Amino acid sequence: MAIKVLVVDDSAFMRKLISEILNEQPDIEVVGTARNGLDAINKLERLSWDVDVVTLDLEMPVLDGLSTIEQIMTLNPLPILVLASMTERSSESTIKALSYGALDFIAKPSGNISLDLRKVDEELVAKVRSLAGVVVNKPLVRDYQREPKQNPKRKAAARGDTSENIVVIGSSTGGPKALEELFLRLPADLNAGILVVQHMPKNFTKSLASRLNNLSQIEVREAQEGDIIKNGLALVAPGDFHLEVDQEKRILLNQNPPVKYLRPAIDVTMLSLVNVFQERIIGVILTGMGNDGSAGMAAIKASGGYTIVQDRSTSTIFSMPKAVYEQGNADYVLPIEQIADSIVKLVKRISEGS
Repeated sequence: MAIKVLVVDDSAFMRKLISEILNEQPDIEVVGTARNGLDAINKLERLSWDVDVVTLDLEMPVLDGLSTIEQIMTLNPLPILVLASMTERSSESTIKALSYGALDFIAKPSGNISLDLRKVDEELVAKVRSLAGVVVNKPLVRDYQREPKQNPKRKAAARGDTSENIVVIGSSTGGPKALEELFLRLPADLNAGILVVQHMPKNFTKSLASRLNNLSQIEVREAQEGDIIKNGLALVAPGDFHLEVDQEKRILLNQNPPVKYLRPAIDVTMLSLVNVFQERIIGVILTGMGNDGSAGMAAIKASGGYTIVQDRSTSTIFSMPKAVYEQGNADYVLPIEQIADSIVKLVKRISEGS
């Protein structure tokens, strides 16, 4: 049975092009198009909500993309794939869209009306296929339709000395929402530095870091060359750069070839940490497609560090955590709401040398 897709975009040209790319696939059928969010809701009702994936533009008249996501998640949650422009404003809206319930996004190559959308046609098709099987439950999005407010208990600046302990977190599809859940629960006095590698193109990771910073008691920002890993500081790998750490615990960014078609790659970061932090590492793999992070988690476990993966029930896509688990390298398999507490306990255990 073909994957049923509703294409939503205010540009007639983009609706036509997206539909052509998807309809060329034997297992995908565009069952409708909509010119704005209100039109999309009406079309979904006419289709009795019998749609597997919605592709959604964010910048639309009448009812914009964010409001459309809110309505879909309230009325009848469906997998939503955002098509986003690569501008600062659009990147901020895209991160909000992922928080409101959209599962993934694709960056349009050249603005809102991308004549060259076929540059990313393989990615578009692959993501539609991967999201088609995802069941979106209302409880999954219950906390994400509210804008973050500055946490009154925070925020202490990153604390002084270079950290002796490191938490490294890798995520992909569904990751931004999972990261929010995790960072909401991390305490300001965590005795470890944090590195985050989220599969995301350039211009979007800065917005992700900013949103996490607004939610968290810990300082979160996009990593820069030469940054030092410090307690109470979380650094997000910038899009299109691999992130490594040298013996002085400084951040090294590079544009070496993609690993498993990915840059940043989680494995690259994790493998660079093992010789520096040895057994004082906690590796975390959250929701995502593929198996990036499996080699890194194996190395962390072999070095005496600890490994945590998100469980199937709370993962948007269980592929990345599953790869670690099936290789026998997951010390803990936990729902997303329990991972922060486990990190805190393991950091304490490492710090106390037990």
